[in-house]
Amino acid sequence: MGILQSASRIHVVGAGGIGVSAVARLLRHEGKAVTGSDVARNETVDELIEGGIPVSIGHHATNLPADADLVVYSGAVPATNPEREEAARRGVRQLSYFEFIGEFSKEKWTIAVSGTNGKSTTTALLGLMLERGGFEPTVIVGSKVTSFPGKNLRLGRGKFFVVEGCEHEANILKLSPQMIVLTNIEEDHLDFYRDLAHIRDTFKEYVRRLPPDGQLILNADDHVSFYELAPTVPFTTYAMDNPADYVARHAAVSTGMQTFQIVRTRGGKEEAVGDFALGVPGRFNVMNALAAATAALELGVSADAIKATLREFTGIWRRFERVGERKGAVIVSDYGHHPTAIRGTLEAARSFYPDRRIVLAFQPHQHNRTRKLFDEFVASFDGADLVLLSEVFDVAGREVAKDRVSSRELVASTQARDSERGVRREVLYGGSLDETFSRLEALIRPDDLVLVVGAGDIYTLAKRLIA
Repeated sequence: MGILQSASRIHVVGAGGIGVSAVARLLRHEGKAVTGSDVARNETVDELIEGGIPVSIGHHATNLPADADLVVYSGAVPATNPEREEAARRGVRQLSYFEFIGEFSKEKWTIAVSGTNGKSTTTALLGLMLERGGFEPTVIVGSKVTSFPGKNLRLGRGKFFVVEGCEHEANILKLSPQMIVLTNIEEDHLDFYRDLAHIRDTFKEYVRRLPPDGQLILNADDHVSFYELAPTVPFTTYAMDNPADYVARHAAVSTGMQTFQIVRTRGGKEEAVGDFALGVPGRFNVMNALAAATAALELGVSADAIKATLREFTGIWRRFERVGERKGAVIVSDYGHHPTAIRGTLEAARSFYPDRRIVLAFQPHQHNRTRKLFDEFVASFDGADLVLLSEVFDVAGREVAKDRVSSRELVASTQARDSERGVRREVLYGGSLDETFSRLEALIRPDDLVLVVGAGDIYTLAKRLIA
């Protein structure tokens, strides 16, 4: 019996999380009685309440309904949470968000989009392509998509379920996909993984679990993905620089638009799939679009449907999201929290806004990540004209004392790097969010592009700037 048949009264703990909130909506759509709780109200909690899902603020054993037969909890909620303890006392089944998604993936033809960078955008694009192609997919995105009625959830009647497969704590191994789309594999989540080899081996096991008739979409420009996974199922490749089954060529940038051609190789012969236009910046977004298009074409979506999807795509929440202007400066919010993502965001900013001063306001996310990738972070700031670093965002339950590091250290090392490179620019310590906001507000000029970047709560500063 599947998870949707075996439970009728579900309580969701940490309901304001981007993934768990999608599960709450999904279960309600399936006719289940759903309640939730979270430590504080946020925009997502308000959306759930408006959608008819009661959410209690504060965690208490009494929040768990008397007839609850399943608890789904965010990965940030520990076993010592009073609602989880009460569920354990009563013998109520508990599943983490990723365990639930894993169970649900067994009931659908699942397409999992995985990799260190680009998962959310690629998932959104693939979902939109399948939607445009008439396939009626169900999609869960780790962000918000403007055209999805559920923002982070699209409910469909078709057989396809498109979802992000996150590698943190090897959560990808909980999934049962028929297709895996891989963006790239780099060092990250080093509070769990020992090193890149450990990450690679986890992805190798993930790919190995595909069924014999499964499908794998691989990035031929990413060395680890292409050369070190040794897949046992047939795979299809995509790339911009190397030979592949699908290649993006003639990429160019004009005002507010990127264009490129996709060429497909079959039986040693090349054929043009078509010319495409994309309204979001960055070479990395061309790769995200190409990954999604490769999967979509392999699943039977027409080139015309893909063209229309890319032409109309304006991005997703906190992924190079233009939120407004302040004193003539353009304000962009971005979720980037890995050095590669920061570097790509700065390159994207330069390509779409070549005449503006680029101001980077960055909040490092998690002490362990900042410590382990310290030098890579310092180098990733090179593309900014002014750097303002807020203090490191503490991630509850994932920090240890030995990893603690301050953004002051990043500032000092970035200044030293600039001196070695002969570069003169301001690199400043922001301190707390409020202090960072005050400094940022004072620094902004009318011709600036202000990038508010990080996976923590720094995105609130973008809203404050345009308020």
